[in-house]
Amino acid sequence: MFEKLQRLGKAFMIPIAVLPIAGLMLGIGAAFTNPLMVETYGLTGILGEGTFLFYVLSTMSAIGNIVFSNLPLIFAVGIASGLALQEKGAAGLSASIAFLVMHTIISTILGFLGHTPDTTSVEYFLSIGLDPVEAAKQANVYGYELGIFTVRIGVLGGIIVGLLVAFLANRYYDKKLPEALSFFSGVRFIPIISVLAISIIGVIIPFIWPYIHIGISTFSEFFGRTGPIGMFFYGTLMRLLNIFGLHHAIYPLFWYTSLGGELEVAGKLVQGGQSIFFAQLADPTVTQFSAEATKYFTGGYLPMMFGLPAAALAMYRTADSKNKKIVGGLLFSAALTSFITGITEPIEFTFLFVAPLLYGIHAVLEGISYAVLYALDVAVGVTFSRGIIDFTLFGLLQGNDKTNYIWILILGIPTAIIYYYVFKILIVKLNLKTPGRGEDSENKLYTKKDALLKDIDIEEVISALGGRENLVDVDACITRLRVTVKDTSIVAEDSIWKEQLKAKGIFKMGSGVQVVYGALAEILKNEINRIK
Repeated sequence: MFEKLQRLGKAFMIPIAVLPIAGLMLGIGAAFTNPLMVETYGLTGILGEGTFLFYVLSTMSAIGNIVFSNLPLIFAVGIASGLALQEKGAAGLSASIAFLVMHTIISTILGFLGHTPDTTSVEYFLSIGLDPVEAAKQANVYGYELGIFTVRIGVLGGIIVGLLVAFLANRYYDKKLPEALSFFSGVRFIPIISVLAISIIGVIIPFIWPYIHIGISTFSEFFGRTGPIGMFFYGTLMRLLNIFGLHHAIYPLFWYTSLGGELEVAGKLVQGGQSIFFAQLADPTVTQFSAEATKYFTGGYLPMMFGLPAAALAMYRTADSKNKKIVGGLLFSAALTSFITGITEPIEFTFLFVAPLLYGIHAVLEGISYAVLYALDVAVGVTFSRGIIDFTLFGLLQGNDKTNYIWILILGIPTAIIYYYVFKILIVKLNLKTPGRGEDSENKLYTKKDALLKDIDIEEVISALGGRENLVDVDACITRLRVTVKDTSIVAEDSIWKEQLKAKGIFKMGSGVQVVYGALAEILKNEINRIK
């Protein structure tokens, strides 16, 4: 299960990887074409309607918006190609075809059942006696996908298509058919079997989705009614799952599906927290972003921009005097990465393995951040992570009236103080071996240059993984080498990875192995795949 979840998380990252640039284009385009901002700062002559920059920025906004408007298809193709072990291109193409077929079949079945745009509207449900709330819920079950009248299965539909096609591609990529049908063997069989399989699912969905949709909406409402308490547990859990890289398999469900809520924006029902935010960002009539939508990610700004940099300062201040010069630059670099980009693993993994208690406290503090910012109605959006870049684009430039971003700045200093003193006191009182403390402390964060030139021998890494014959699949995320092996019992122990192979740590579960290497992970993956 661990191995499958880590692969799923990695597959999720493929479609998600295109979203930061789309979000940046939408954020910049929407911010600098907003009439209120243009008039407030007297920029009509430069950015006003009809100017060259207005056309450029409007185009950027449209490009970003079209990506977020078609996330279901993007997820279908991305997951299918990401999970396919062979013939990834064929899997991606098959997923796009299957996605269209599924919604076409759903639309056809809805027609047979008498469900049309007219008989699924709020007005129709009101006319047959439903109360306004129930009428809205029933109407929200139905909508459009790529111009096809269908059920609002959204990104979840894309995930279903992606998973199914990947499974079929991995099973039938080398399928041999009888001689008369040999042309359709192998890779050509993938779209055929995908269409046949998704057709069955397409027939079933119209009968069961209305009940599933209502159930998800009810659960989402229940989760919302838990208020700050619910967000505390969500934020804490996501940070703990980050240890194993499994958060990638969970948070997209809240960011891009109806599990993260539904809201009508510009006359269109939008599902998922991040999707709602960017739909509102593209709508110039929105005067305040929905904190109900952004509650699944805004809480990360306080620990990423203020908390962890302060923790890095605490580790520096508690380091042995002789080591401060060595660890100072490294910790500063990791802290700056967290502050600017919101990428936290370089700094988190400096204390996760040597002082897991600190990581547990960090997770709790992040949960509190989620709860507090949600309670204060803060609604600052996110592309990929929560650093000063995203804060500027989706907080400062959007204005406090829309986002309540001021609370992040107000609470930033108290957050930093809490992190600093909690970390400093615990490090000193418990004599925790954070970077620079003790004779045998590791006083470096490993760089690409270290690995490529002298520190890591690829053959030794492969040997530590049990040898070439033990490798099934080698992949990587931002900071971890993710490997599926035949036998984890012959994978080297943690001490060997740390002392000889310069890793920060290793996780083994089922047939999945994750080795924490920071920015080296992608390089090592490429090198292992090149020579294995």
